[in-house]
Parts: sequence; C-alpha cells; structure tokens
Amino acid sequence: MTKGRMEAFSDGVIAILITIMVLELRIPHEAGWHALLPMRPIFLRYFISFFYLGIFWNNHPHLLQAVEQVNGRVLWANLHLLFWLSLVPFATAWLGENQFAAAPAALYGLILLLAGIAYLILAKSLIALHGRDSVIATALGADIKGKLSAMIYVVAIPLAFYRSWLACLLYVLVALMWLIPDPRIERTIVEK
Repeated sequence: MTKGRMEAFSDGVIAILITIMVLELRIPHEAGWHALLPMRPIFLRYFISFFYLGIFWNNHPHLLQAVEQVNGRVLWANLHLLFWLSLVPFATAWLGENQFAAAPAALYGLILLLAGIAYLILAKSLIALHGRDSVIATALGADIKGKLSAMIYVVAIPLAFYRSWLACLLYVLVALMWLIPDPRIERTIVEK
C-alpha cells in the first residue's frame, strides 16, 4: 500500500482540527482594541495549540519521506496519533476558558504526551515494516529529542497542579525544541 492516502488523510484531519480551534475564537461585541484585552489568554492558548498541531503536521511528512510503503499496522498507528491530536482543540478550549488552571493544564500536557507517544509508535511501526537497516531506522536513531520531550511532559503534568503557568511554559519549551523539522531524516536520505 502506498503512503499517499495516509498522508492526505492526516493533512485533512489536522486542517480540520486547526479550523475547529479558530472557530472557538469569539468575536468581541465592541469595536475598540480594548475589547481584545480580555481575550489574551484565549489567543495565547490558540497560538500554542496551532503551533503544536503545525509541528505534528510538519514532522509527519518528514517521517513518511523516509519510507516507501505503509501497512495496516502503520495505518492504525497513524490513526492512534490522529486520535490524540483530535483532543487538542478540546483541551485548548478548556485551558483557555479556565485561565490556565491546574486540571486543564495537566490534561493539555497529558494529551501532548500521549500524542508524542503515538508519534513514537508510528515511527516504530514504520521501522518494523522497513527493517532495522532502513532509511527510517537510521534517520531516527536513538531519538533523543523525542525522549527528552516525553521527560519534560512527565515533569510538567504533575507540576501543573502546583504552578500551572510553569507547566505551560515547559509545554512551550517542547514546542520550541520541535520548531525546526527533524533534520535527521533529510540528512539520511541525502547520504543514502
């Protein structure tokens, strides 16, 4: 089976998730700039979540660039990733509505952690399909950035119950780590 259908479906789902989030932005009833001030937390959480979905959208095709085909296991692993990403708009709305309170901040981090784990499962499924000596296996290597991201989430989730703003700052730190698409895949493809 070719990977094109999976890529197209994933792109569509992520585009819908971003659209759902933007539809949650309510238009103020007043025309002055001051009407936007109370919406600062809502814009901030939208920006962070848009950025996160963009990171997954950007890195997903990089991951698939290093493979030739997909199978049923890979399709289910991809659907698993999309499930966790589909919860981002809900967690984003809850976080914004409650001014970055503890439980919403912890849930937001948990969803990001589970999406990261799902991405790892997808990568491992692709490696299992293509072999330990494949381009994808060579490119991903030890995946230090992925493991470090997971460790930061594991610290940030319980931290949200004590200092939710600090937990959210750690989520932003992980996003900044992934700002640039993973160069290992492109480097490995050029070398092969």
